[in-house]
Amino acid sequence: MSQDTLNIALLGHRFMGRAHSNAWLQSTHFFDPKLKPVLKVACGRDEADLQAFADRWGWEEIETDWKKVIARDDIDVIDIALPTFMHAEVTIAAAEAGKHIFCEKPFANTLEESEAMLAAAKKAGVVHYVNHNYRRCPAVFLAKQMIDEGALGEIYHWRGAYQQSWLVNKDHPIDWKLKRKLAAAGPLWDLGSHAIDLAHFIVGSDFKNLTCQSKNFVTQRPLAESPEQIADVEVECAALMMGEFKNGALASIETTRYATGRRNRHTFEIYGSKGSLSWDMEDMNRLKYFNQDDPEKAVGWRDILATERCHDYVKNWWPPGHIIGYEHTFVHAVVDFIDAVADGTSLFPDFSDGAKITRVLEAALESAESGARVNL
Repeated sequence: MSQDTLNIALLGHRFMGRAHSNAWLQSTHFFDPKLKPVLKVACGRDEADLQAFADRWGWEEIETDWKKVIARDDIDVIDIALPTFMHAEVTIAAAEAGKHIFCEKPFANTLEESEAMLAAAKKAGVVHYVNHNYRRCPAVFLAKQMIDEGALGEIYHWRGAYQQSWLVNKDHPIDWKLKRKLAAAGPLWDLGSHAIDLAHFIVGSDFKNLTCQSKNFVTQRPLAESPEQIADVEVECAALMMGEFKNGALASIETTRYATGRRNRHTFEIYGSKGSLSWDMEDMNRLKYFNQDDPEKAVGWRDILATERCHDYVKNWWPPGHIIGYEHTFVHAVVDFIDAVADGTSLFPDFSDGAKITRVLEAALESAESGARVNL
């Protein structure tokens, strides 16, 4: 790292690789981070696809061996956009090499892995971040601020859901996300990690206990590499989790890939003694607010369009009323990450948050398998 630049290495170049590349590029177009990111090297297995990706997004070099990337002295940040089952080995190696780490979610496949990743990052003294990007939607950030300022009073209920529909087609082949050893679980792990992170962040309390029930609607599918062969689906198709926070609030979280018609619906509702809030990722700029103290003739839900310059991150984009989208949350995360590296400070959610989420996920799996309530 020079006095004014930060050399980035990206591991993974598919969906998340594109989202991350765009974020690094846009960070200096709309914000003024304290260091300028340099897209130094992109790493992946398919050399031809990787080169095309690097050319499109402006990465200076490509590499097919992630271990060589981590060993390079000219790399400051390892950006991990790999499948979850690779996170632990790569992250620990990056930390031991003294690299700052920007890691996609889900954080890890087991609590043991999570704790090892956290310990390695702490020992190395590097900035470590888990990319739960939904925290950095301006409307979500506003919800957190309103709760912290007491707008909702005592929190009674958290109701979260993350619903997708890409497995409704029974002919969709089995990939790594449907294999227990590689994915840890199904939507409970993949989507639930986001839902649990938002619950921790906004409610401001950890889970005290929980129960979980899961269901398999389709138990067998064709193999992607051999469509004529049929194999078992090794993870759940949907899960419902209920629990209690340490502050006394109750929670329910639904995760599914079988919500027909729901492409990527991530929602939460929060009910308190003085008011309520509701948010939907499919309308991510809007926060719905109910104020118990409104006069009777004006009582009702109001819409807050979080696009004013007073809302966090918004002033760097467009004039009020001009909405932003999914990709902007990655830019916000990257800018905050760069400044944390420059200042030598922490950035949340970090690996301790990742381990905390993994602990909840493991408890939910345990409950789904045993039918019992699990105390955390």
